[in-house]
Amino acid sequence: MADLKYQPARHDHEAFLEKARNRPGFQEVYEALDVEYRLAREMLSARTRAGLTQDAVAVRMGTTKSAVSRLEAAGKPTPSVASLKKYAEAVGCTLEIKLVPRERREASPPEPVLEGARKKAPRHSR
Repeated sequence: MADLKYQPARHDHEAFLEKARNRPGFQEVYEALDVEYRLAREMLSARTRAGLTQDAVAVRMGTTKSAVSRLEAAGKPTPSVASLKKYAEAVGCTLEIKLVPRERREASPPEPVLEGARKKAPRHSR
């Protein structure tokens, strides 16, 4: 089997972003993809910590290097939870997904609950 030792390529992400921010429309698109970029960074960090190449992760997942590359690319179709579970296992992690409430000032106030009263579920037309 080929030597699968991971040797990361040098990349100065902050310098890249500084240059990219000068392009018209970049900031809006970048902000719209914030969650995808954070997921991609998290995946790359996990693979780097594990010291694995995309080839090695692909072997562990039973897929191809190009499939792993697509999983790690922000802005592409979002990977399924099943794919993320396989990726996490391949890099020695567990997958944790959580929904984090927005700050109180951004969220609408909760509806008051009246004691003894039950709210009826809205009817949906078919």
